[in-house]
Amino acid sequence: MDDLSKNQIFAIHGVAAAGSVAMATALTYPLDTIKVITQVGSSSGKKLTADQVLRRVQSLSGNTGLFSGFGWLAFGRVLGLGARFGVYEILTAFYKDGREDNYVYVSEALMAGMVAGATETLVSSPFELIKLRAQVNSASFVPPGSTLQKGAGVPLITRLLNGSGKPPSVYHVRRPSDIISLEGWGTFWRGFRSGVARDSVFGGVFFSSWQFLHRSLLDWKAVGMDPEPRSDEEIGPLSPLAVSLSAGFSASIAAAASHSFDTARSRSQCTVIPKYVSMERKLLKWRLPGNRFERTTGIHPSDRNLLSRGIWLRMARSGFASFFIVGSYLSAVDHFASNLT
Repeated sequence: MDDLSKNQIFAIHGVAAAGSVAMATALTYPLDTIKVITQVGSSSGKKLTADQVLRRVQSLSGNTGLFSGFGWLAFGRVLGLGARFGVYEILTAFYKDGREDNYVYVSEALMAGMVAGATETLVSSPFELIKLRAQVNSASFVPPGSTLQKGAGVPLITRLLNGSGKPPSVYHVRRPSDIISLEGWGTFWRGFRSGVARDSVFGGVFFSSWQFLHRSLLDWKAVGMDPEPRSDEEIGPLSPLAVSLSAGFSASIAAAASHSFDTARSRSQCTVIPKYVSMERKLLKWRLPGNRFERTTGIHPSDRNLLSRGIWLRMARSGFASFFIVGSYLSAVDHFASNLT
């Protein structure tokens, strides 16, 4: 009976987490679409606004275009966030081992969050690339009689594999089979350097900020208690609303801190590089452009003036998504747990 109860509790947490992530992704996905198109469609002389992007997507693809690629991101987010929080819990378990009140210092949360973020990048990269190209396609004009409309994209890709012709636009190479044929399996992890930098910074700032706010709220709650609490257990849990608000605020800060790397990653994933070009670069030992920091983090020097594009959209999306995920997760767990008892 004990094993059955443990399995039920584990299943409850898993279902609640997956459902919360899927719902939060659906609610914030239009913001992500507008953010991505703002990042990849802007240039030094052209700055797209959210209103311009919204009208373009609606005119070319309708309101459904705002959700292009949603399934890929939802699945990737469930796996990616599962990896992020799973790795974080494992690492912090070592920190808390032997401590009386299971306390985690902010510096420890920062380091564990950075490792957890890097792990998330490895898991979610393929899904992010496919969803990004679907989003770009929703805002791309396809002329009548083009190869995309006629379904002649495959012959075009076949010709490119022989090293001739001009690389197609990104909306011609958006399906997994086309990506593999033209660019190879490694494309699913394109922009990995900027992705690791983005998710490491996001994870570190998010978990350390959340831990700091959580500690501050506990200390605030303990003020005036008589007798003075000797441990966090005596203070009692925080309200779900307080925990959710602190998570949303922490996510917004983390999104702002890591946004430059997010822009670099989005623009990198939107570039089509055929196999023969990648092979030539390897043979010629092609050196990445930019200074040492840019080469390490995957930022192209031509994007230096564009790295802040869409930052407010990403802050809003990350903040609301984290607020909803934590709040709905806690509510769902409490509801299912009360039904079990």
